[in-house]
Amino acid sequence: MNLDHYINKIQEFANERNWEKYHTPKNLTMALSGEVGELTEIFQWLSDDESKNLSDQDLQLAKEEIADIFIYLLRLSTKLNIDLEDAVIEKLDINARKYPVALAKNNAVKYNKR
Repeated sequence: MNLDHYINKIQEFANERNWEKYHTPKNLTMALSGEVGELTEIFQWLSDDESKNLSDQDLQLAKEEIADIFIYLLRLSTKLNIDLEDAVIEKLDINARKYPVALAKNNAVKYNKR
């Protein structure tokens, strides 16, 4: 996936609508949170099994909300000058140290604070 392609498409979309003035880190974070809430609503009252077997309609809704989340996340990272690919690699390294295989395998308990 070429993130620069999507960053440019999102920037173009915002520019065409003169939305730059609204895309502050605060506003983008609030919008991102709202989209995560909309995704949460799809799964809110489903059982674990139901959540793994969404109806076609709910799957389409989830797809749209995940896309919205991705768009806002890219926009926010751009506004904060965060290279998202580097941030992911860095965070995976942190998580590997925080949750070593020997202690974390087959165990979902959080045991190591930062």
